[in-house]
Amino acid sequence: MKRLGCLIAAGLAALLAVSVLLWGIGSYNGLVGSREAVSSQWSQVENVYQRRADLIPNLVASVKGAADFERTTLTEVVEARSRVGQVTTQAPGEILDDPQKFQQFQQAQDQLSGALSRLLVVVERYPELKAVQGFQDLMVALEGSENRIATERRRFNEVAQEYNTRRQRFPTALLASMMGFQPRPYFQSQPGADTAPKVDFGTPAAPAPAGTAAPATPR
Repeated sequence: MKRLGCLIAAGLAALLAVSVLLWGIGSYNGLVGSREAVSSQWSQVENVYQRRADLIPNLVASVKGAADFERTTLTEVVEARSRVGQVTTQAPGEILDDPQKFQQFQQAQDQLSGALSRLLVVVERYPELKAVQGFQDLMVALEGSENRIATERRRFNEVAQEYNTRRQRFPTALLASMMGFQPRPYFQSQPGADTAPKVDFGTPAAPAPAGTAAPATPR
């Protein structure tokens, strides 16, 4: 009888060990799948941002053709694109594993968005530029890129939330900590993003006299 009891206890221990092992394998595989989904969606985010960055040189070249165009605005766009290029050279893992680098990435992209917005405001003063078909095509492509960026950022937040939720659930959280599964950051809305800017195009800016610098566009 004592031997039977020992066999039952050993069997239960083995069953428990197998159950724990199966749970560990399932949890680990689930975490890996969720983490890879975040990485895959991050690639989509980078792709749409790169598409926008690739449009900028042609956009700047087109705008330069307008007489007396505000050079300060163009300089802001070029410099903002340069800063974006600096942060996007980092490996995806570096950015996603480091909240500070992720924030720097978003700040650089948001600064470029702001510079482009100011550029488009200035363009409203140049009807002859807006009449050029090539420029119109660039505007359509840029608008499409901005829409894709918003969509892919939202999807990234969704898959990141799914991963972070799975990672924090007990008892999976214990395994996640031991196996080095880091939390993923989220894209944050810019302050005032929910309020449409007020723009007045009523009075076009007068061309600057020859030999004088064009006025800077207000920030």
